Amino acid sequence: MQTATVCFSSDQHPPLPPRSSDVGAHGPVELTSADGTTFAAYDAVPVTRRGVSLVLLPDIRGMHPYYSDLAIAFAQAGVDTVAFDPYARTAGPADRGDDFDFRPHAQALQRSTVLADARTAKERLAERSEDAVFTLGFCKFGAESWALSATDLGAAGCMGFYGIVAAVTELVPSMTSPLLVLAAGADRATSPEQNAEFDRSLSDAGVDHVFVEYAGAPHSFFDRSFAEWEDACSDAWRQMLSFMDARR
Repeated sequence: MQTATVCFSSDQHPPLPPRSSDVGAHGPVELTSADGTTFAAYDAVPVTRRGVSLVLLPDIRGMHPYYSDLAIAFAQAGVDTVAFDPYARTAGPADRGDDFDFRPHAQALQRSTVLADARTAKERLAERSEDAVFTLGFCKFGAESWALSATDLGAAGCMGFYGIVAAVTELVPSMTSPLLVLAAGADRATSPEQNAEFDRSLSDAGVDHVFVEYAGAPHSFFDRSFAEWEDACSDAWRQMLSFMDARR
């Protein structure tokens, strides 16, 4: 499994979605995976449900506070969300602050444990509703979200921002869940040519997918502190919500 650079600094926050709900119950929780591992997660439940739920994967740093903020943002869009940390088996269930050395844990991570923890998060969402469940990840975990399309998770769709496409190319023939690919046109981790080839390979394999590339946008454009990418961030919210609405 490939690693990538840190996607954003600690003082950055997610851009706000088109708001359709107040936020109900929310806060950190601990969940237990099928192998008995306890891992950190974050619940964010909307008051007015949109009719879709979300398993939120982080970027390479794990369960950074950015992702609890992002879970709340999704709840403001009516999306019931469980964000989870993927590093519990090697780093324990603690929060991932700015001093967390994520690299050895990213290198040791197994795709099978990402699936197991995503399944546990999906089961938690199923306790609250029968809404269709989607997945979303960023950077390294953008690719891991797409990889879940090739598993028995049964996601209604798998979304990813600026994922490392080389990490999932071989899985394309096995993908069954629809994909949303949100690519950064100026990404240094994945070239425009690699993104275009990924788009073609999904089309050739008959995988239901939406591919959007934001010309000139950097790897970490989905952040409110980059005012020059406000239009791209707003469009990305529209793309995600439309993708989920169409497939719920």
